[in-house]
Amino acid sequence: MRYCWRQLVLCLAASSLLTGCASPFMAGDRQSKWSQFENNHVFVPAKYPEGDWKPAAYQFEDVWFKSDDGTRLNGWYYPQPKPAAVVLLAHGNAGNVTHTVPLLKRLHDDHNLTVFSFDYRGYGKSDGTPDEAGVLADTRAARKWLAQRAHVAEHDILLVGHSLGSGAMVELAATDGARGLILLNAFTSLPEVAGHHWPLVPTGLLMQNRLDSLARIDRYQGPLLQVHGDRDRVVPLSQGQRLFEKAHEPKQFVLHAGGRHQDPPPPEFDEALDKFLAQLAPAETLPEPRRWRAVGSTE
Repeated sequence: MRYCWRQLVLCLAASSLLTGCASPFMAGDRQSKWSQFENNHVFVPAKYPEGDWKPAAYQFEDVWFKSDDGTRLNGWYYPQPKPAAVVLLAHGNAGNVTHTVPLLKRLHDDHNLTVFSFDYRGYGKSDGTPDEAGVLADTRAARKWLAQRAHVAEHDILLVGHSLGSGAMVELAATDGARGLILLNAFTSLPEVAGHHWPLVPTGLLMQNRLDSLARIDRYQGPLLQVHGDRDRVVPLSQGQRLFEKAHEPKQFVLHAGGRHQDPPPPEFDEALDKFLAQLAPAETLPEPRRWRAVGSTE
């Protein structure tokens, strides 16, 4: 996957010299152009057909759903008949749903989980152009679709997010709650990630995309499982640790020794996840959906 943090902050630094320094002081057309410029560097989607869309031996259901503004979105649904939990999986700022296959299969096969992985607007087969508001709206729409399809309450879905996806999942969990929250290589905020790569640039002033997980994580009251690699050069371990420190109990941090940003979770993750799942509160029992029957049927 491609990551553009260094390129982003370098462009921000050069642009700040030409625009009067910070986006809050720009207006009108200049503001619009700045937003487009920033979005193009924060969100790096891999559009279809990039990726392996027919992975051998995997039996995913290719599904379509819509965000609140009508944007058509795509995802892969992988159910279990009697799952331990229902999972919504959100990927990072690059790539698309095809890059989530190893984790999708691992969660499904090794931990008996129903999993739905989806593409934000502009990624994979999904329509539209990504921005922060759109990513959050799409994540919420994906959760709604999954709840209806798996027949569970939205707040009983287990949220799993990697990198950019961690920011979207923290927002959902903090706002609406969740049965559990799992964060992989999570950041404190987008400006702090950019600032890590270019510390002399005032990214806190320049950037409009925030996804400020550090400011929201303490609003989430449920269980947390967090994993971070100590060789992550995209999102430093220190950011993951700061986020974890601010979160409420119960929580567990798995340090991935030698782990980089795109590496799969270590074997210790599987043991921690099994314990995490065993300690989750029971999901709400929903009434059985009404069976469809033809008009005039005597059933």
